[in-house]
Amino acid sequence: MVIDSHQHFWNYDPSKHTWMSDEMEVIKKDFTPEMLSEIFQQQEIDGCVAVQADQSEGETDFLVSLASQNSFIKGVVGWVDLRASNLGDRLAHFKKFPVIKGFRHVVQDEPDPNFMLGKAFQNGIELLGQYDFTYDILIFPNQLPAAISLSKTFPEQPFVLDHIAKPLIKERKLEEWESHIRELAASPNVSCKVSGMVTEADWSQWEYEHFVPYLEVIFDAFGVDRIMYGSDWPVCLLAAEYEKMKAIIDQFISGFDEAQKKAIMGGNAERFYKLTS
Repeated sequence: MVIDSHQHFWNYDPSKHTWMSDEMEVIKKDFTPEMLSEIFQQQEIDGCVAVQADQSEGETDFLVSLASQNSFIKGVVGWVDLRASNLGDRLAHFKKFPVIKGFRHVVQDEPDPNFMLGKAFQNGIELLGQYDFTYDILIFPNQLPAAISLSKTFPEQPFVLDHIAKPLIKERKLEEWESHIRELAASPNVSCKVSGMVTEADWSQWEYEHFVPYLEVIFDAFGVDRIMYGSDWPVCLLAAEYEKMKAIIDQFISGFDEAQKKAIMGGNAERFYKLTS
């Protein structure tokens, strides 16, 4: 299957989606499965993994409901309070829904760069492993050292790095990010989504060449077996329509063999999230 490993749905609510700033007017509206299904038909994409965009259990329930009505939603990455004292009970509840593959916390919004090293959070990660759930790492570059430590502390936990850790593509900053990425990729339990890059570039003046140095690092560090394509739709619309965003990855892997392309564009996501057709 061709899988978009990272996208979102929402019914826009300004009181809930407070992360949408004034310059994000284009995404301040509802984004539904019907809208994405049409895009997928045009782009010949078979399915997706829907990822949380709001930190509430209601968000997880919302995505599960959408998946029950739309078979192309193959998996859900939801939200649960990983620091909660009743986390075991909540994970046991969510385990009843096979479409839920893992969870994510919006760590990028946490002011403490070592948020993921807190005892309560790490207890939560340990419980995820007991329930066979994955964890999506959503961070900024300054939080990469904590991610490196987390991956080493839990070597059996499947992690995937979202949006290549949001490097400062607009400023062309590479060196420190690259060093940390290579150290993180040394942990074999960590995969990486080539997603979300266009929103880290200049929204109105980006070019394909701006992404190449970052993609070269990611592919060299993680290898083709731990990289998965993701669109970050509809957030990507801030800087590019779906087809233009996808074309960046298509162009970069154009010289790869067919087996490698299939892995990047779906096979790796299927294996990581244990998706079924």
